Amino acid sequence: MTRLLRPRRVSLRARLTLIYGGLFLAAGVVLLGVTYALFNQQLVGGGLKIFARSMKTDGPAAGPPENQVITGDGRVLTNESAQKWVQDERDRLNAAATASLVTQGGLALLVVGGAAAGFGWLAAGRVLAPLHRVTDTARRIASAPAADRGLHERIALRGPDDEVKDLADTFDTMVERLDRSFDGQRRFVANASHELRTPLTLGRALVEVAMHRRTASEDVKQLGENLLEINTRHERLITGLLLLASSENEITERRPVDLSDVVDHVVGQTAREAEAAGVVVRQQPAPAPTTGDALLLERLVHNLVENGIRHNTPDNDGGGWVQVTCHTRDTGDDDGRAEVEVEVSNTGPAVPPYELPALFEPFRRLGTDRLVTAKGAGLGLSIVRSIAHAHGGDVTAHPREGGGLTVTVTLPAHAE
Repeated sequence: MTRLLRPRRVSLRARLTLIYGGLFLAAGVVLLGVTYALFNQQLVGGGLKIFARSMKTDGPAAGPPENQVITGDGRVLTNESAQKWVQDERDRLNAAATASLVTQGGLALLVVGGAAAGFGWLAAGRVLAPLHRVTDTARRIASAPAADRGLHERIALRGPDDEVKDLADTFDTMVERLDRSFDGQRRFVANASHELRTPLTLGRALVEVAMHRRTASEDVKQLGENLLEINTRHERLITGLLLLASSENEITERRPVDLSDVVDHVVGQTAREAEAAGVVVRQQPAPAPTTGDALLLERLVHNLVENGIRHNTPDNDGGGWVQVTCHTRDTGDDDGRAEVEVEVSNTGPAVPPYELPALFEPFRRLGTDRLVTAKGAGLGLSIVRSIAHAHGGDVTAHPREGGGLTVTVTLPAHAE
């Protein structure tokens, strides 16, 4: 595939210098032309008049007769010869003056124009220096390892109260508001993690105490089991919400992680749940090195496998299964980049293609599954997408022929 080459960008400083130098040269050419026109008009209109008067003396140094001209080389010209000589001298003087004006004036204009362009370059750099400071600060904030890092920086531009200072002050105000917003989000996640888990933990403890009392009837024990199941779902929902909130941020510390090890570990963790559901989990791990947060990547694979187990139905052969594979593939770009893929396929109900985008939204489930006793909280695939985006990757899904889904997560490979 042919790659489109971006045209080389010309900086604003260079454009301002070119505009200033071009205008200066254009004004100089106009001035030179006007000067030449006025000079030529004076030279032609005024004419060249040479008079020779008779000098009659008695000595041998008597001057020439009337209407005669003595040239510089001693020739004596009379009448028509004198007029022709005067015309030639006038033409020669005109040509010499014109050549001197155009040639030397043009060279002087080029020299002065170059100097003016140099001063224009320096002036443009000085004028644009505050803009460079704004750009550098914005670039440092944008390139921070996480979206909420670097927002403490301010431009704090000092100088005249002009448009550039207004821009810098507006940028500082915007960054300050973003910083406060992210601080509020961090405080909320920290407080919610404690405030939401504490009552659930207390509720679970009270229900378990009531269930294990000697005088507890079978109805109380059955009610306790139902309450514990509901409590477990609420715990899972809160954990998913907190994980979703924290995974929206870009990863700050990246460490090498081999997804094949993660897949093997997750398949072992979910083996009991798969066995209870009558689902066979198959894996085909291959080396797939990447970088990121190992716990979040484990949660990504765990959610995919768990989603495949819980939303599963037997296929035509009578058995439900989940297939987990991971591998490294070449992107085919000229820069030689590679990617790692984790693909999870499962048998299950038929999924219409138009419902696939909604499955990655929070609290969205397939069909009318909205009951309290539902198999999930509707956060699994949304968490997978958030973790993939936080690691610079992407996630796609497409229906399997015969029912079920195939979900593919793509992440940047780690260069050894």
